[in-house]
Amino acid sequence: MFRFDAHLRTNQVDHSGQSTTRSFAWSLSKRTQTNRPIERLDLLPLAFLGHNSNDHVMVAKIGTYQAQVGKQTRELPIVPISNDLAIALLITVDHGIRFIELASQELAELLRPFDVECVVSVATMGIPVAMEVTRALGLDDYMILQKTPKIHLADAIDVQVRSITTRVNQRLLLDRERLLAVENRRIAVVDDVISTGASIHAALRLLRDVGAVPVAIGALLAEANSWRSILGKDALLVQTLGKIPLFRRNRQGQLDEDWEG
Repeated sequence: MFRFDAHLRTNQVDHSGQSTTRSFAWSLSKRTQTNRPIERLDLLPLAFLGHNSNDHVMVAKIGTYQAQVGKQTRELPIVPISNDLAIALLITVDHGIRFIELASQELAELLRPFDVECVVSVATMGIPVAMEVTRALGLDDYMILQKTPKIHLADAIDVQVRSITTRVNQRLLLDRERLLAVENRRIAVVDDVISTGASIHAALRLLRDVGAVPVAIGALLAEANSWRSILGKDALLVQTLGKIPLFRRNRQGQLDEDWEG
């Protein structure tokens, strides 16, 4: 179930000089390169912004979606990532310690039969999941694959990845000093949400390249189903506490749930 917060309508003048009314499902606030708000709110669809790599575009939520995460229910903001596509956004650090603790305990029970020896996740929203799943499994060690350069990662092992939320190419970085934590060990890769599957797929490639043995994939939520084709046979390793759809704008400017992706 999802709910619109607002529906924007604007008047525009076309090339013939006629005034036309256009309906948009969401609005954006464009910020400058220094992240300072400009004078007014740009109520325009994303395609008309013409933003480049020097701009920071801040997107306002356009509704909410009620998601079931195991035994817990959460209202997630729906935010656009393009003119016609929006996602329900789970920000793990915004839901409190008790939420992530309980959800991770449930996820750990799904992963327990795989005899996991180390938990691995991808920065940043997967970090609290990795910590709490590790604790619930009675383990002590976990590993976080970084997406941004750190002073200690000059000699890191890396692979490229493209995330649905950042929409730019990034690198997953594994610290060489931490190889013994995963080498020849049974690994569970965990994350907050599996969306396209690109981050998980890159993490699996990186781990296998250094001799780790991924035996399970865990996530609080799985988004639609497009991740199955990206993961291939590794999709069989996936354990989740719930599912959420994508949202696509139809010809009437309203959002439809898309469970396939």
